[in-house]
Amino acid sequence: MRQFKNKKIIFIALDCSISKAKLIIKSIPNIRNKNYVFGLKIGYQIFYSEKGRKFIKSIRGFPIFLDLKLHDIENTIINALKSLKDIKNINYITIHTSSGFEAIKAAKKITKAKLLGVTTLTSFNRRKLKEIGHTKKIEQLIIHQAKLAKKAGCYAVICSGRESLKINKLVKIKTITPGIRLPGDNANDQKRITSPKDALVNHKAYGIVLGRSISSGNIVNNFKKLFHNLES
Repeated sequence: MRQFKNKKIIFIALDCSISKAKLIIKSIPNIRNKNYVFGLKIGYQIFYSEKGRKFIKSIRGFPIFLDLKLHDIENTIINALKSLKDIKNINYITIHTSSGFEAIKAAKKITKAKLLGVTTLTSFNRRKLKEIGHTKKIEQLIIHQAKLAKKAGCYAVICSGRESLKINKLVKIKTITPGIRLPGDNANDQKRITSPKDALVNHKAYGIVLGRSISSGNIVNNFKKLFHNLES
């Protein structure tokens, strides 16, 4: 990962079939940029598929973010991470901060991958938080979660671009932001969205996650729109 040092990461979300994922990877521009590098976020659909692990092992040249959102008791998380040891090219793994301090700390001892603490999903708004029993405002809750993640040893936290700058200032931990949309794209099921440039430049995110804004429609043109946004 030395070649990626000091660069911000644009993770392309492979929340799709393996065949579609291969097409997306082939479409990623082979450019050298002093500020950004592309990475791959692999979620449930590929990981749980019959040939998912084999496909992940075959990937070369990209930092890999395995988005499992681990959320369970300490022992279960430890055993889950032990089962991943045959996949040597995982650089980042997500774990829910609501798993608690001890579970995150235990996970850090087991895996060589950097832990990314999931705060509150970008599909959540205040109404959805109330539905599951939270009484704090979203921003207050996420700051609390980020502090827990840092204390437990997470490398970065997953949050929306809207909270990224405040977390950088108050908690001083790296942020990776999903809920990214290119200008003019539909929000879909996301509630707290930002553009790539807004997240990376204005809100000081370490990385962003781009999914449907790249994978829907003309993938090559979508990458052109991405660079236009970043360079505008």
